[in-house]
Amino acid sequence: MTSLGVVFRPQVPPERLPAVARAADEAGLEELWLWEDCFWHGGVSAAAVALASTERLRVGIGLMPVPFRNVVLTTLEIATLERMFPGRFVPGVGHGVQDWMGQVGARVASPLTLLREHVDAMRALLRGEELSTAGRYVTLDRVKLDWPPEQAPPILVGAVGPKTLRLAGQHADGTILDSQKTPQAVREALAQIGEGRAAAGRTDPHTVVLMSIGVTGPDAAARLSAERRVWGFSDDSGLGVAGGAEEFAADAARYAEAGATTVLFQPAADEPDLEGYIRFVAQEVRPLVD
Repeated sequence: MTSLGVVFRPQVPPERLPAVARAADEAGLEELWLWEDCFWHGGVSAAAVALASTERLRVGIGLMPVPFRNVVLTTLEIATLERMFPGRFVPGVGHGVQDWMGQVGARVASPLTLLREHVDAMRALLRGEELSTAGRYVTLDRVKLDWPPEQAPPILVGAVGPKTLRLAGQHADGTILDSQKTPQAVREALAQIGEGRAAAGRTDPHTVVLMSIGVTGPDAAARLSAERRVWGFSDDSGLGVAGGAEEFAADAARYAEAGATTVLFQPAADEPDLEGYIRFVAQEVRPLVD
């Protein structure tokens, strides 16, 4: 069955998050996802608040930019949240927007190498292994977590280009795809992920999370058109959905058929009622989606 979720966009003040997360939990929404975009919210702190405010909701970060972060610190944060909220935290990492990484003095010559070294080290440490490595960017000397999680959570990678998609398939446990992907583009991405998985001989499950802009309520079509312009999409791009529960369910179905295992609806930046939007997805759209 396809999982459904909603994106808590960072344009929303962080103090709104506890109430929004509780509304998601109470409505039966499966997943709530956060962004760690510059220079809005801290992803780990926001995830901790959302998890602590809820009982069953899964909370994802899509994504934490690895140039920002020491790999051991990131792994410690992930391990801590997994131990405190088992099975409910879904961490995603990625390159980050390179212009933003340059702004903070963290841009690197080879983002692909950095990401691969981070993901490999994180997965080993989360399995409770002692790790010594001397890579281009990640150097560790007999590092071992004192409190590894009982079960290592899956590490997802946000990917756009073919090299990163193949890296995600080879080294990560899942892939996060942004709202710029049509169903056909999702199929093409899955083929590239599959190349990476084949190269690594992997046959384990691989989560594919897809974000889709979704606008409902009055003037939904006009608001979707405005949101598309913000992201540089044309109205004939086929990206995003406007309308009611049936239209949202059809949008989720076409991405599920393309291979997405989780579909996240990304509200417009001007969404006036996030709690109501969450109830709509959880209680009206969810029953229509297999």
